[in-house]
Amino acid sequence: MNYATVPQTSSQQALPAWRSRVLYVLLLTGMAGLLARAVYLQGIHNDFLQQKGDARYGRVIEVPAHRGMITDRNGEPLAVSTPVESVWASPQDVEMTAKQAKQLAQLVGLSDAEVKAKLSDDSHDFVFLKRQLPPEQARQVSLLGIPGISLQREYRRYYPGGEVTSHLLGFTDVDDNGREGIEFSLQAKLGGKAGSQQVIKDRRGHIVEDVASLRAPKEGSDVALSIDSKIQFLAFREIKQVVEQHHAKAGSIVVLDAKSGEVLALANWPTYNSNNRNKPALNLMRNRAVTDLFEPGSTMKPFTVAAALEGGKFKPDTVINTENGVWTVGGRKIHDTHQKRSLTVAQVIQQSSNVGAAKMALSLTPQIFCRSLSENGFGAATGSEFPGEATGKLRDYKTLRPIEQATMSYGNGISVNLLQLARAYTVFANGGELKPVTLLKQEIPAVGIKIYSETTAREVRDMLELVVKPGGTAPLAQVAGYRVAGKTGTSHKLQNGKYVDRYVASFVGMAPASNPRLIVAVMVDEPAGSEYYGGLVAAPAFSNVMGAALRTLDVPYDAPLNNVLQAPKEIIGEDA
Repeated sequence: MNYATVPQTSSQQALPAWRSRVLYVLLLTGMAGLLARAVYLQGIHNDFLQQKGDARYGRVIEVPAHRGMITDRNGEPLAVSTPVESVWASPQDVEMTAKQAKQLAQLVGLSDAEVKAKLSDDSHDFVFLKRQLPPEQARQVSLLGIPGISLQREYRRYYPGGEVTSHLLGFTDVDDNGREGIEFSLQAKLGGKAGSQQVIKDRRGHIVEDVASLRAPKEGSDVALSIDSKIQFLAFREIKQVVEQHHAKAGSIVVLDAKSGEVLALANWPTYNSNNRNKPALNLMRNRAVTDLFEPGSTMKPFTVAAALEGGKFKPDTVINTENGVWTVGGRKIHDTHQKRSLTVAQVIQQSSNVGAAKMALSLTPQIFCRSLSENGFGAATGSEFPGEATGKLRDYKTLRPIEQATMSYGNGISVNLLQLARAYTVFANGGELKPVTLLKQEIPAVGIKIYSETTAREVRDMLELVVKPGGTAPLAQVAGYRVAGKTGTSHKLQNGKYVDRYVASFVGMAPASNPRLIVAVMVDEPAGSEYYGGLVAAPAFSNVMGAALRTLDVPYDAPLNNVLQAPKEIIGEDA
């Protein structure tokens, strides 16, 4: 049987061997390239890719530290931090309709244009739209469900006392950092340190996973102040009333624990509310009791007398020729309000004689006189460490002229702040020992500096008791049930280097005089009208605060409850 040869198709033809080898090499080359690329990406270039991934899906967010609480000496809260929510956005991830944009703008309190401007900034992947929203308002933002819009937990400072404690505490800014007062001076202790958290977000910008805590936040420490909230309120209410009653420019009150030097109250009027984030006028923010200087007037006389007694040239009953109320020093006349031919040292204090004080001052060398005032803390910081504290002015004894030494003896030509003046009076309350002042609660009373002998301190305190009795300049400073020792001050104000007919009325005193527990200092700036003497303006405020504070602290009486005499028809004034 013959078979014809059948031609083979192309698919049946044998392929050249070299083609299979080429294909095999190409496959191996491709696989090697892929392997090399994988090695390059996963090994060599991994950091770059990781950064790109993190930039697209990851975020490192700040975890705020809880600010420490400020309390008074009895644990009552004066400043606390409350949680709030802040609205932030990742501009490149935001996707929203025109309606959502309008709703978002309304909720965060911005215009449509302001929101658009913030979200159009592609140079930042994180931008705040609104800081510290109330919880309900923040919840409404979250319910909009806008991709790229998120909430961040923060803290806002709240001050329960409001304007009563504003000058003392100050306030914090939007980042919860102290900007004034105690909040500023103790920022390192109160503020703590914020932490950080690494998170992953989804396509809509929502956080879906906490990856790691890069740094845990360090919470701020609590601080207990020396302030007594009840006494602080009493002082604030009183200074507000006296400033308004006498149509004065301003006023301040300081209450000290006479034994420890702790500040129990420090109040000013006018004031501001530290809970209000709208920045108040600068003149309302000043803590006048610490930052403002004034000439103390006759409240300086006890220190002149103490220096003279300590020098041994005078005793309380030493008689001084007061020249019928007019005495010339260096061509200038020194006047007394009441013309007396002579007064004892004790009467110089009781009736506030400028001539008597000047003569005692000039019996001392300028060096001894100025050193005595310096040792009492004048011309130096009190140690309170309150920001912006003024140190006052004390002349250099080397350049002191006799007339300047004479006028300094009754509080002219020297400037002080009220806290400084109150502190100086601790020498008469503690047997001649000057106590340091502090705004922080002390478990152990601080040790002071011995300035005068116990005899001198007691003798001056006895003289100061005469001031509030009939014949003195401050019978309105009496307190029912307690013996009071103190001194009035009335001084002209300096304007453009000249004294003008504007006054500062002051009173500084202590009680119970038998064993002083509290020192209260009152200063009223520019009382209007005919009543501008310290005995008429500041002394009644002292009496009200001192009496209420002593009763609040349950300090035992050292006088009959009916010891307060009816107010005299005429108050002995003092020359300003």
